[in-house]
Amino acid sequence: MQIPDETFEEIIEGQTKILVPKKSITDKVPPKEPAFFNPKARLNRDYSIIAYGSFLKNFAGPKIFLEGLSGVGIRGLRVANELQVDKVVINDLNPTALKLAEYSAQLNNLKNIEYSEMEVCRFLSKYSTKGERGSIIDIDPFGSSSQFFDCGIRATMHGGMLSTTATDLQVLNGLYQNACKRKYGGVPIRVEYGNEIAIRLILGCLRMVAGRIGVEIVPLFAESNMHYYRTYVRVLIRQDQKENIGYILHCKNCGHRKIVLEQNNECELCKSKISIGGPLWIDKIFDKEFVESMILKIPELSVDKVCEKTLQKCLAESEMPGIYFTLDEIASKMKSSPPKLEDAIKNLQKNGYLASPTSFCPTGFRTNANINEVIRVFSDQPINPKQT
Repeated sequence: MQIPDETFEEIIEGQTKILVPKKSITDKVPPKEPAFFNPKARLNRDYSIIAYGSFLKNFAGPKIFLEGLSGVGIRGLRVANELQVDKVVINDLNPTALKLAEYSAQLNNLKNIEYSEMEVCRFLSKYSTKGERGSIIDIDPFGSSSQFFDCGIRATMHGGMLSTTATDLQVLNGLYQNACKRKYGGVPIRVEYGNEIAIRLILGCLRMVAGRIGVEIVPLFAESNMHYYRTYVRVLIRQDQKENIGYILHCKNCGHRKIVLEQNNECELCKSKISIGGPLWIDKIFDKEFVESMILKIPELSVDKVCEKTLQKCLAESEMPGIYFTLDEIASKMKSSPPKLEDAIKNLQKNGYLASPTSFCPTGFRTNANINEVIRVFSDQPINPKQT
């Protein structure tokens, strides 16, 4: 294969060499032509490599990775090069992107990669029958991923993993509620913890699509970033009988919030009219055992140091109640400066409540205390360091 010209540059991400357009490195917004590559999404890809590596280590079936929207193929190339996998299939509609992926595969001496130039749902439909499905399906579009949920689920083998990204944050965070209802089947509320509502809307939509075709999804891990949301779910080819779709109730008067199966129009604390988000996913977002396995996988990989810190927060919150509070919103209610996060969590625990940080917000915390109880605990004197 001919060496590309000076418009391309070879870089290393993780342990993998990759050829990318120079402008994707130098321009503020990476161009889509001649092929798309976003260097700022490296952390997103690092989490993927950790999640996929952890998943494959404990997966007994054929290890087949299908990437529906690959760009220059960096995620699929990293999977092929850095993880134990039988086959990787990289798909994109841009032939230049596929050529770059092929060239990068040669740089890394990779032989277990195939290339496909198809619309993503037509590509995944090729792998939607028994014996052809992938063990990991990755879909990373611009905007909403909901249009690919059906074909993505159908292409995932029993016990396999489906991971999708959503970048339509304004829709999911409540700026365009009608668009959100059309795309995800539920409506958000504009609140401080809007990213959690967004992720629950995505999971809720996945659950409803899966339920329609007689399949169960089990969330394993979710990532919230200022530019995207990403979910990782296990797909089980059996009917889901659990009550895991419901609503989030939020009172904009007193700040009370609650996850419920049925709607209610009145705040149970102050009797004000309540805002309703959903229908959406109301069960766990993180699987404790899977997050633990991700943390154990990190020493084998070349990933950003921040990954382990974030995953430790995911582990702490994996069995905590939804939904999180932020220090700033509590301080605003109290008309005082917020305590340190560590002190806030220790004070809640000291008073008999469950409490942990959350990976969704640097100043966020989860607790089974309601907002009145949180304010009461925070109003007391700060915890004495000698007591810890």
